[in-house]
Amino acid sequence: MRKAVIDLGTNTFHLFIVEIDQGTINTLYKEKIAVKIGQNGISKGKIANDAIKRAIHTLKIFKTVIDQFEVTDVKGVATSAIRSARNGQSVIDEIEQETGIRINVISGDLEAELIFGGVKAALNLTNQNQLVMDIGGGSVEFIIGNNQQISWKRSFEIGAQRLLDKFHKSDPMPAENVDQMFDWLSEELLELKEALETHKPIGIIGCSGTFDTLSEIYLQQIKKERKATSTTFKLPIKDYHDIHRSLLIKDKAERLAIPGMVSMRVDMIVVASCLISFVIEHLDVKNITACTYALKEGLLFSDKALNETSESN
Repeated sequence: MRKAVIDLGTNTFHLFIVEIDQGTINTLYKEKIAVKIGQNGISKGKIANDAIKRAIHTLKIFKTVIDQFEVTDVKGVATSAIRSARNGQSVIDEIEQETGIRINVISGDLEAELIFGGVKAALNLTNQNQLVMDIGGGSVEFIIGNNQQISWKRSFEIGAQRLLDKFHKSDPMPAENVDQMFDWLSEELLELKEALETHKPIGIIGCSGTFDTLSEIYLQQIKKERKATSTTFKLPIKDYHDIHRSLLIKDKAERLAIPGMVSMRVDMIVVASCLISFVIEHLDVKNITACTYALKEGLLFSDKALNETSESN
């Protein structure tokens, strides 16, 4: 049996094709394309026309690949950018009309649950709570849970594209803008701070391109290669802080020159790292665990979530 999962993120569209044979899952194809569907529109509550064109073009490419692999079981989801846009439904309708791919717009709560499902597939969690954090372009999901249950979850519409539009208006990002962002986050993330005090997670697991990029920068610094089969990587907090301070004082060209920097992340990584810095101020941890599994893997591995996604549309 072959399955395809499509994740329409605010920054990146993902295609994930697997073959399932007697319970064994083999990856046949993985691709991510920086569509940036939230660019020039997300802070105005709509998807811009040029972003719609990029989205449809990318999904036509995905459809060609899906057909080449002869996959009929296709599940596609859209998250914050389309979820919060006034023209979100018309974008979904146009995508289906142009490509034949049906996309389900999922709630922030279900997105958080799917992300946690992906993390559980990648890590051997214990009975001690962990904080899972996924930074998207439109929203950020926080989940506190362990190998038994999710104790608390919440999706906040404070993703990296929104933070970029709001606070990173000159480059390098001025110190006063960083201070303004932290003050703003203190209000916006009050529920998170309360949840951390209540559920007391012992560690932080980060999903998304930001955490992957920070890990890659660190690996370049210590001259080590990531194993192709690895789904997690530990980034020491001290080294994270060193990278964060470096990001704050560099402009775009200087950030691009950092070994390990991914070009599609160079604009948003400063505000995303500021968000990480704010969160870990409220945790007593020695490492950040970067996890390569997230929403798309949660869609694939979580039958409950797959059923809920189908039933909600």
